[in-house]
Amino acid sequence: MKKTLIVIDMQNDFISGTLGSVEAEKIVDNVAKKVDEYEKNGLPIIYTRDTHFEDYFNTLEGKKLPIKHCVKNTQGWQVNEKVDRKNCLHIDKYTFGYTDWDTFDFEEVEMCGLCTDICVVSNALLLRAMFKDMKITVDASCCAGSSVKAHNDTLTVMRSCQIDVINDCFLI
Repeated sequence: MKKTLIVIDMQNDFISGTLGSVEAEKIVDNVAKKVDEYEKNGLPIIYTRDTHFEDYFNTLEGKKLPIKHCVKNTQGWQVNEKVDRKNCLHIDKYTFGYTDWDTFDFEEVEMCGLCTDICVVSNALLLRAMFKDMKITVDASCCAGSSVKAHNDTLTVMRSCQIDVINDCFLI
């Protein structure tokens, strides 16, 4: 598979919904431009969707983060309309990281999305573990964390794990 863009959890609940933030809203246009660029060049785009069910509060995550979000088939679960392309692969993941990346034949991966310090880093590290010599890039201008500090700290961690971070502006 050619250079692939993986868009992590750019879902309504993480942008303007129950777990939304100003920082997440600010990256939507950047992510849309990145998606347009990949689409224009005929490169593959994969979207992940954080996926929960009505029993969310009975899960470990629901007990540690008791804010219902991304319940399957709700508006909050949908990928934001500005960044979504229906003709691309959409993967439902039921925890922070998708554990079947090794079923893909990636040559190179670029990642963006939400949240830098939870799902973006989880998937970047899983990819690093599965594809030890593959180039993995995270576009910081197309990511937002659960806080600005968490975002910046996580970019540092990813760099130390040999993940390339581009467009890093260290938010204040």
